Amino acid sequence: MSAAFEARRFIVRGRVTGVGFRWFVEREARTLGIAGWVRNNADATVEVLAMGSPDQIAGLRSRLRQGPRAARVDHVEEFEAKPVAGLDKFRIEGAW
Repeated sequence: MSAAFEARRFIVRGRVTGVGFRWFVEREARTLGIAGWVRNNADATVEVLAMGSPDQIAGLRSRLRQGPRAARVDHVEEFEAKPVAGLDKFRIEGAW
């Protein structure tokens, strides 16, 4: 891991479940070359763990704020996170 590598956790609020948001995030993250995961939470938010360079994370942050066409993003919270060893791809996790 280089100094230019970081991990962030995002919580996305709004109309973000049942609108293809996880598939949108997976596609955008893979396009950007980010590792991590996305999942729906029981409180109707979407949670994202993203690991990559600051530029990659900034690109994903921007896309999360927009979301897919059917979604309405009201707020995106961002937190520092610890990188997950061995997680080198982006995936969709099951709903919680």
